[in-house]
Formats: sequence, C-alpha cells, structure tokens
Amino acid sequence: METKATESSQQSVSTPPGHSTHSKVSYEGEFDGDIQHPPRTIGPLEIVAAGFNICNSWTGLAATMALSIAQGGPVTVLYGCIVIFIVLGASTLTMAELAARYPTAGGQYHWTAILAPRRWSRGLSYSCGAINIFGWIAICAGICIIIPQIIFGIVVFYKETFIPQAWQVFLLYQALNLVILLYNLFVLRRAEWTHNIGFVLSLLCFFIFFITCLAIANPKQPSSYVWGNFVNESGWSSNGIVFLTGLVNPNFMYGGIDGAIHLAEDCTNAATAVPWALVSTLLIGFFTAWPFVIAMFYCISDFGAVLETPTGVPIYEIWRQATRSSTAATIFTVVLMITGIFALNASQQTASRLTWSFARDDALILSSKIGKLNRGLGVPVWGLIFNSVVVFIIGCVYLGSTTAFSAIIGTSLLLQQLSFAFPAALLLYRRRAPQYLPPKGSWNFGMFGWVNNIVTVAWTLLALVLYDLPLVLPVSGGTMNYTCVVLGGMALFALINWFVYARKHYTGPKVNLEHFREMR
Repeated sequence: METKATESSQQSVSTPPGHSTHSKVSYEGEFDGDIQHPPRTIGPLEIVAAGFNICNSWTGLAATMALSIAQGGPVTVLYGCIVIFIVLGASTLTMAELAARYPTAGGQYHWTAILAPRRWSRGLSYSCGAINIFGWIAICAGICIIIPQIIFGIVVFYKETFIPQAWQVFLLYQALNLVILLYNLFVLRRAEWTHNIGFVLSLLCFFIFFITCLAIANPKQPSSYVWGNFVNESGWSSNGIVFLTGLVNPNFMYGGIDGAIHLAEDCTNAATAVPWALVSTLLIGFFTAWPFVIAMFYCISDFGAVLETPTGVPIYEIWRQATRSSTAATIFTVVLMITGIFALNASQQTASRLTWSFARDDALILSSKIGKLNRGLGVPVWGLIFNSVVVFIIGCVYLGSTTAFSAIIGTSLLLQQLSFAFPAALLLYRRRAPQYLPPKGSWNFGMFGWVNNIVTVAWTLLALVLYDLPLVLPVSGGTMNYTCVVLGGMALFALINWFVYARKHYTGPKVNLEHFREMR
C-alpha cells in the first residue's frame, strides 16, 4: 500500500486561486495513490455557510413546530432548546476534536475504524457508515417534503376548501429532488457562493421577522404563559414523558449538524475550517433559534387557532396573528420555503460526499460506479444520482402511506445521533489517548472532552428510548411510532449489502494514517 499520493493524482486535484496550499492542510498524502478526492473549492466562509444552511436552526424549528405544539407547547420548545443545545453541543465538540485530527469525507465511520480495536474495526466502521448514510438520505427526504407541504399550506390558507392530494405533494417533491440534483451536478461546484447567499438570507430574515413580529404584535402574551404554559394533548399522563418525547422539535435545530464534516475533502484548510464550521453552526443556530421561538410565543394571540390551523403549518398562523396581515404572513412563509431550498441543496451535496466516500472504500454494491469522481465536473456524479434515486423511492412511499413516509424521515435525528455515539464511545474506550486527538491547544478539549464524550453516549442511549415512544395515546395504526420498524428495515438492507458485497470487498477506509501522524 502506498503512503503518498502519486504525482499525477496530486496534479489532477487543482487548488482554486486564492486558496491555501499549506502542506499541513492540503492533504495530498492522506489517501492511497489511486484514491480520488474532489477539487478543494469550498473556502472557510462557504463551509460555515453550508453547515449552517443544512441546519438553518430557526427555520428548522419554525417548519417543524407542529411536532411539539401539542407535546408540551411553549415549555417543551423553550426549555427543550436549552437541553438540546447542551447535549448536541457535547456531540458537536466531540466531532470537532476528531475533525481537526482526521478531516475526511467519511467522518464518523472513518474515525470509528481508526479508534476501534483491530478485530472490530471493519464491522463497527461499516455499521457506523451505513447508519450515517441512512440518516443523511432521511434528512434529504425530510427537507424535500417540507417545501411542498408549505406550498400547499399557502394554497389552503387562501382557499380553505382545497384539500391537497398525496399525488400533488409527490409531484412537487420529485420535481424539487430532480432540480437540486441537476444543480449539484452541473452548477454548485462552480458556484459555492450559493451557500453564502442562503446563509445571509437566513440571518437577514431572522432579524426582520424577529423585529417585525415583536414590533407589531399587540397585545402580547404574559411571561407566565410563555415560560410556564405546558400543553399536553397527547394522552400521556406523565408530563415528563411528554416533554422528553417533544424534544424532537428542538432537536431539529441541529438536524444535519455534521454536514461540514462530510465536505472536508472539498474544503481548503479543512483541519481548521471544519471544526470552526461545526461550532459556528452550533452557536449561531442556538442564538437565532431560541430568541426566535421566544418572540413567536409572546406574539401568539390565539393558541387554539395555531393548534387547529387548516394549513398544517403552525408558524404561518403565528405570523398572521403577530403581523395582523395575511400578506406579510405569506411573504414570511415563502421566504421560509426558499431557505428550505438552500438547505436541501447543501444537504444533497453533503450526503453525496458521504455516500461517495463509503463507495470509494468499497463498502457499497456498485462501488465501482458510485465511488468514482467525475474529473470534468469535479463531483461524484453517481453518488449524487444514487442518493437522489433513493430519495425518489422514499417519495413513492408517500403515495402509499404518509404514515410510513413520516416514519422513514423521522429516523434521521436518531440515526445522526447514533453515528456520533460510535466514535465518542470509542474515544472513551481508548481513554482519550493523545495519539487519537489533536495537539493540546488545537481543538483538544482536554478533561472537558471526557464530559463531551460521556454526554454524547448517554444522550444517544436515552434518545434510543425516547424517539421510539408513541407521541399520542391510545395508540392506533395512524399514531403508532414506527421508528423501530424502519430501523429494522434499514438494518436489513445494510446486512444484505454486507453479505452480498461489503464482506468481501470492504477492508476499512483507504486512509493513510501515517499522514495524520505527521500532522501532529
């Protein structure tokens, strides 16, 4: 096995003008000589923008508010944001440490292979990679369905007799899936500033919406309502369970927070830029999302109307009440939809890099195709197509059963957290040995790192229970939580792929560990 990239492969991946080529961060030698990686066209600002666009925390909360509006109401959302900031903060800092040490597109499954005992390395890294890919495809499908739901919510707002049909939502979903695929294939690599536009638009609209609603809404709810009103219309007798299961809505603040990790090989100065992107997404996300939901709850004048809105988009009704204008509320909702398009664009790009990396390591059926990088376009064409086809298939499920579709996309947060737990648990197993971490003073959190790793693993174990519980009692076919069933189905696909292909071909990540040792 070669330990340095060949001269030809170094030359084939050009560095865009104006970007750093410092020997410690250009990674010419991190892969075997015949292994491809994309041109490094994403700068530090673009990687922060892409990472934030995927989560887009305040809009993620706004778009999914229906999940917790009856699962604790204001109390669950406001205090839940703090809980999620703490536990996902620990996970994010754990990932930042490892991303500073091993900046590769494989991320969590690469780190799992490096940290695991030799006899378990192949199986554990394969499992982590499969979990991470399933999670990212679910994220893409989830964002893709929100946009047509918002569109039809606007239609219903102006014509209450209109009833959206599943096939209508399906067509918009698939059209969006196709358009974003084409943009990623032919445009995005040459227009990474697209992420910057989405980033600026989101922050600008946050300030405009926040100030406008607070300035116009009158009268406002008393603080006792905002900070103490607990809504339990779930059927659960325990408010504690309602609060904990309702954390799924605040958790959407950070859906896809590992996005920057999987763009590492597209990024200049990745060992520094990727950890900063992770922490920036964490902090900007919280300090936009939390003030936003506080303001919105103060601006609600009729909570019953929010609960029962025929649009299926509670934030739409909140904005109507706050601004006292149907036109303003509609404009706000359209902008919400546009930020969703930027999120889907960044998510498709990120998910494709993860799938491509997994195939590059010979872990997927059709790896010879999916693991190839198109030199002309500079993107993993078949990785993008593969993911879009799977998103298309998931969309077909929506035609047959919206409950089944919701169960599939509902696994995204749990799968994401599981992928964090693998390397976090293995860092604990390795007693956070120095050879697996960045040098002290450079994204090495020292003793605080132990806390981050322990909280990450503990939250994962708790989430495995909480996110499998039904949200509503008594349980019926329509209200059952099918997360465990979906996870079982995903595990079956992963096992089939393992026994048919990966068991014979996957030997672990094709990463030159000697290169990373030299970086210390």
